[in-house]
Amino acid sequence: MKLVHATLLALAAALMAPAADAQTSYPDRPVRIIVGFTAGSATDITARMFAQKLQAAWSVPVTVENIPGAAGSVGGDRVAKAAPDGTTLYWGANGALTINPTLLPNPTFDPVRDLAPIARVLVMPSLLAVNNDVPARSVAALFALAKARPGQLSYASPGAGTPQHIAGELLKSLAGVDIVHVPYRGVNLTDVIGGRVTMTLQNMGAILPVVREQKLRELAVTSLARSPIIPELPTLAESGFPGFEAISWFGLLAPAGTPAPVIAKVHDEIVKVAAQADMRERLAQLGLDVAVSSPDELAAVIKTDIAKWAKVIKEANIKTDE
Repeated sequence: MKLVHATLLALAAALMAPAADAQTSYPDRPVRIIVGFTAGSATDITARMFAQKLQAAWSVPVTVENIPGAAGSVGGDRVAKAAPDGTTLYWGANGALTINPTLLPNPTFDPVRDLAPIARVLVMPSLLAVNNDVPARSVAALFALAKARPGQLSYASPGAGTPQHIAGELLKSLAGVDIVHVPYRGVNLTDVIGGRVTMTLQNMGAILPVVREQKLRELAVTSLARSPIIPELPTLAESGFPGFEAISWFGLLAPAGTPAPVIAKVHDEIVKVAAQADMRERLAQLGLDVAVSSPDELAAVIKTDIAKWAKVIKEANIKTDE
């Protein structure tokens, strides 16, 4: 009996050894963070900010590799197929993780099944803004105008299938209005400023400088609570759409099967980096709020958002060329 007990203890110790090793030695090799967008994008810039801090903390090279395509999903697929050892991580935006699974005709990976959440790190609302000549000075007045002129008003987004496009379609459905969607390839505010397009939904980092220069009139923010970056601006939830939330966010994930101690170590370091005053100041300048979640919280957000946006995409019959 004693021999059986000793054998079981030895087996348990052997099974626990790799996890203990991972926690104490990780990271002992270079780490790369894959970004699914080109250099200079918001996803890329924020990933590099955190990579630099992680490298300083860990004393190993932490590099960013840009693998663009399919609105971030090509990079996500690369990470999903990487070795689950913590040396390849994914700095993912919510479009690739929660919109593309429904929007793309043939998704190459499943974010829920193939990736291990580490943390949702940053959130960024979008702003609803109108051309300065539009008479509406509130959300209620804008949608009253839209109801009076069905099909005559238009809204710009950074492209078909982007979070701003999906948010716009949800807003149209809730308001019961007919507003024409005008997609661009990336941020393009020229036509809204010039009056060729009535309004726009754009992420705060892109549109805030234009709003502050009073080239467009802001009406509301798409986060559930007011943003500390522009606290005087009401939310859409306050403006006749209770519970409305449509934000962009960035999170860090690893390949499924990555040891839990590695996930925990990366998470703990991200919490420390995100709390640094210089990081918070730089991120605020980009229109980003720090909101570090636990791995379980990020997993729940991904599942909830996939279901939420799938309903909008299907009801609005949104298609993409990807």
